[in-house]
Amino acid sequence: MQGKYPLDYSFAEPLRQKYKISELERRGIHSDTGAPVTGAVAVGNAVAASFGDGTVRFFWPDSDPTVTHAHRGVVLCLASDNDYVLTGGDDGRFLRISLDGNIEELANFDTKWVDCVAATRGLYACSSGQKVLVWSVGQSQPTELEHSSTVGGLAFTSKGERLAVTHYGGATVWQENKRRWKRSRFVWKGSHGAATFSPDGKYLVTAMQENALHGWRIRDKANLSMSGYPAKIKSFAWVGETPYLVTSGASEAICWPFDGKDGPMNRSPVCVADGGKQIASCVHALPLEQAVFTGFKDGTVLLAELDEKKKAIVLREATGRSVTAIAITGSGSHLLIGDDKGKILWTPLWA
Repeated sequence: MQGKYPLDYSFAEPLRQKYKISELERRGIHSDTGAPVTGAVAVGNAVAASFGDGTVRFFWPDSDPTVTHAHRGVVLCLASDNDYVLTGGDDGRFLRISLDGNIEELANFDTKWVDCVAATRGLYACSSGQKVLVWSVGQSQPTELEHSSTVGGLAFTSKGERLAVTHYGGATVWQENKRRWKRSRFVWKGSHGAATFSPDGKYLVTAMQENALHGWRIRDKANLSMSGYPAKIKSFAWVGETPYLVTSGASEAICWPFDGKDGPMNRSPVCVADGGKQIASCVHALPLEQAVFTGFKDGTVLLAELDEKKKAIVLREATGRSVTAIAITGSGSHLLIGDDKGKILWTPLWA
């Protein structure tokens, strides 16, 4: 791999049957929070992690973690605009949390859950039921967008010019024009969940209720079907300059190429980070590299280049606890791994 960081593999032990604890684990901080980790994102020079007990914890490279008691219940979703963390909970609250733990309530849906949140470049959005609220730059009050069925996912393009809302039967893509939001429908039968735009904004991809992905090319609404997964896709990440959309949901990290005018149409994915009989539960890009972190349901975490000829590096052995969150600081210095039992590994990535 060629990129920003001088890769030092001294933390990794390539033979899982021989080594039980890697150097990465030895030099890290292990904590047991007692509540499932529901997500993690980079924010500023920290990583924010959300939990099933309503807390948000900020992990810092050079100081102890800080705890913010945000929601009265589970934190269901979170996003970052690099200055704040946006969270939604089963207490019906949509919150903006600063790095020093200051909480601002942006919306309250009472007994209805806040199911999805998204943020980019000063734009915020959240959903509850069939309703989406969007806060635009320079507007104190949100715009309300209604949909025909319950919202399954939200995603902004990197520049914030479009917002995708998924639901039953496809996705609605909204575009702001002179402070008015205009819609365009992208149709495909079935229930659609988490969504993501390609980094160049040319494609929209959703995770289906079935074990599959579906996508559209924005300019002509051409359909992309990516199926054959043994499990639901609960995590995906854009990796490298090509770029590849790397997904969980199989015994390997499945990497779909999105270069060229047709993206993954009529092409096979690259498959890396072989987990044996285990299903990948979480993936995360290694910034500025053609490489991906892959966490599995047994707790194993691998780092793999997007090259099927190269073996993955074992960062952590199986723990018996499913990996639910992986995040890396914006500087690339520290890595967080969280699981469904509330265990956290916070560690320097490089020696």
